Amino acid sequence: MCGICGFIGPASTIDREKTLQAMMDSIAHRGPDDEGSYLDDGVALGFRRLSIIDLSYGHQPMANEDGSVIVTFNGEIYNHLDIRARLIEQGHTFATNADTEVLVHGWEEYGEKLLDLLRGMFAFVVWDAKANQLFAARDFFGIKPFYYALIDDTLVYASEIKAILEYPGYKKQLNLEALEQYLSFQYSVLPETFFKGIYKLNAGEYLTFADGELKKQKYFDPMPDPQPARDFKTTVDEVQGVMEDSVLAHMIADVEVGSLLSSGIDSSYITVLYPNQKTFTVGFQTADGVKYNEISYAERASAEMGKTNRSRVISPTDYWQSIPEVMYYMDEPLGDPSAIALYFLDQMVAEDVKVVLSGEGADEFFGGYPIYHEPLSLQGYQRAVPRFLRRALGAVAEALPFYFKGRSFLMRGAKSVEERFIGNAYIFTMAERQRLLKHNQSGVKPEDLTKPCYDRVQHLDDTAKMQYIDDNFWLIGDILLKADKMSMAHSLESRVPFLDRLVFDVAKRLPLEHRVTDTTTKYVLREAAERVLPTRVAQKEKLGFPVPMRVWLKEDSYYQRVKELFASEDAEKFFSTAALVELLDDHRRDKADNSRKIWTVYVFLIWYKVYFGAEEYRSGSATTKQQKVAG
Repeated sequence: MCGICGFIGPASTIDREKTLQAMMDSIAHRGPDDEGSYLDDGVALGFRRLSIIDLSYGHQPMANEDGSVIVTFNGEIYNHLDIRARLIEQGHTFATNADTEVLVHGWEEYGEKLLDLLRGMFAFVVWDAKANQLFAARDFFGIKPFYYALIDDTLVYASEIKAILEYPGYKKQLNLEALEQYLSFQYSVLPETFFKGIYKLNAGEYLTFADGELKKQKYFDPMPDPQPARDFKTTVDEVQGVMEDSVLAHMIADVEVGSLLSSGIDSSYITVLYPNQKTFTVGFQTADGVKYNEISYAERASAEMGKTNRSRVISPTDYWQSIPEVMYYMDEPLGDPSAIALYFLDQMVAEDVKVVLSGEGADEFFGGYPIYHEPLSLQGYQRAVPRFLRRALGAVAEALPFYFKGRSFLMRGAKSVEERFIGNAYIFTMAERQRLLKHNQSGVKPEDLTKPCYDRVQHLDDTAKMQYIDDNFWLIGDILLKADKMSMAHSLESRVPFLDRLVFDVAKRLPLEHRVTDTTTKYVLREAAERVLPTRVAQKEKLGFPVPMRVWLKEDSYYQRVKELFASEDAEKFFSTAALVELLDDHRRDKADNSRKIWTVYVFLIWYKVYFGAEEYRSGSATTKQQKVAG
């Protein structure tokens, strides 16, 4: 796991070596073990290394024998030994045991078709001097990030946005359209980031840059392909086999590997399959002593598996004080409260190991989110009641100013899945956004962004459609982004065995009845897990990180802290501060649970202070980063 950065373009007046070094220094937390650079006419490639495989000889940038192909790489290729053997048979000579070198010789042999052979997580860059072309690719599911900008005919790229901000030609400007959509999705959803002119390469995409022209190409699409149900035991056998294989593949390392563990099926299944001993868990406790955590469950599960568990209770003070630092590492605002829990969890893990396994992706691939059951719940109502009548009842329910039992059912039952589902988070509606925001708005609805994906899956059942939306939005923009940024903040490599191409090849073919039933979600995965886990774990409902945000926002100290920011000059730049304070007060008076909405706005304002506001926010976060790398 590493950090990469660089720029390619015509000669300029900037100090290229100094600029590249500044970019590399800004992402030193991604790779504190080593650094390297390559500079040639119009080309500057930078690299920071976290040593995991071939500790002594994996230095980058890495070149072929004649220096015409240069690679910098962030990630792991789990099948690199198989590809290596294949390339040796074809006459290539290897100088190291590092997985990076299969990209070097693989590019020589296959070009962009190399992507079809890879099994792993990656964002890498190839400079092909003979073709005078840069090639960059991001992995199939978006596990590793890649950002880029075109500045004065120069392509500038990096693993994190903060490195691009170091490039002298970039003029920092807030992207207000990103803020609009963030308020609905709770994460940065547009191709253009919160920084105008800086974009992200999407999952399963590659780009080329030659003669000043940038082109992008989609090479992988996580399209579900449900097949008719087969013998159920055979399907469970297949899931069990591919998960055992994936976990072992993800163990490849020359350093110790640990495992994150909650009380749920995803992390528990990975932990019971992985051969090492160390597991890690965090939780919370409120001022009145009420626990919001799964530590006791994890400790019991670890003991039953014959493994050790290390845990930490995060105090409210630690949580709230960490927000500016977390937003600094995130690069863009993220309204997911669990990101900060993950920050502390990864901090603890990094004290013991360099690599950790985690359970991201199981819900998206195997149908685990409770919301995936909604099409079954609405099915009878939508069949029995004509659409025009459902629309009328839904409109009335939405217009009423008070809550009543069944209100949400009527509102959601009036809509098609394309209208009601944009992912696992839907924070502010269009009407709420328009009431809250002060600036002229684009008028782009959240459904406008998801429509191209829905158009591609009209032939699938509604649950599969929802999974496809989450694979293309929620998984990339929230789940995997925080997994990468929070682990790399502590120079820790996070690996995700569920997000494996071979696992996906099995999961994508599952029929609806093997994903979601009337009584459970993630059906076939639970059955596979129950072969090696206690029933109470394999069949446990999803909980996630239970952050007590709803409770904290009613406590005077945190209420006042948020209220002060909501009434600030920074808030006044973007929002109706009266509307913000009303959200907060309604929550405190129990008129509505507005905790998610409040938090989404609050962390944006903190992020804005870090990247656009007072100097103490920016320098404080950067100083913390440098101290961690130096220490």
